[in-house]
Amino acid sequence: MKTLHIFASLLLTSWAAGASAGNLIVVEDRGGATALPYYQDLEPEPLTGSSSPTIGVRGSGAFPVRSAQLSPGTVQGRAINAPGLQPVFLVGDDQLSRSWLLQRRDQLQHLQAVGLAINVASEERLAEIRRWAGNLQVLPTPADDLAARLGLRHYPVLLTPTAIQQ
Repeated sequence: MKTLHIFASLLLTSWAAGASAGNLIVVEDRGGATALPYYQDLEPEPLTGSSSPTIGVRGSGAFPVRSAQLSPGTVQGRAINAPGLQPVFLVGDDQLSRSWLLQRRDQLQHLQAVGLAINVASEERLAEIRRWAGNLQVLPTPADDLAARLGLRHYPVLLTPTAIQQ
C-alpha cells in the first residue's frame, strides 16, 4: 500500500505535466460512457503572462521550493518494483545537480523522464535549471514526503520502474 501512495503522487505529477502538453494517448477504447466529468475539475488553470510555465504540484509564485529532508550528495542505488512509473528525476539548484543533469541529459531524454526541481529559490533559478535540462520538462515540487517514503536523503537521483539510481 505504501508503494501505491508513493507512486500515486508521482503519477499525478506526470499526469498534470502530460495534460498540460495535450499528450493524450488512447490505449484501448471499448466504448461506454465518458469519464470526462470526473476529470474536468483536475484541469490545471491556464497560466497568463508567463513564458516559462510552472505547471505541476506547485504553481507560479510558489517560491522558494524547499525539501528540507534532501540535500545534494551521493545516492546508493537500489532496485524497486514500480511497474508503470514514468521515469522521474530529482534535482536542485546546485553544482552537483547541474553536473549530473549535463552528464545524463541524453539518457534522461531517451527515458522521457520528468524532472522535479526540489530545492530552488526563485522562478529565475528554475529557468536556469531548465536550461541545464535542455528539452526535459522540470517542475518545481517539494519532495520531503517522497524522500521519507523512499528513504532518500540526497539528490540528484533518477527513479525508474525498476531502480533508484544516481
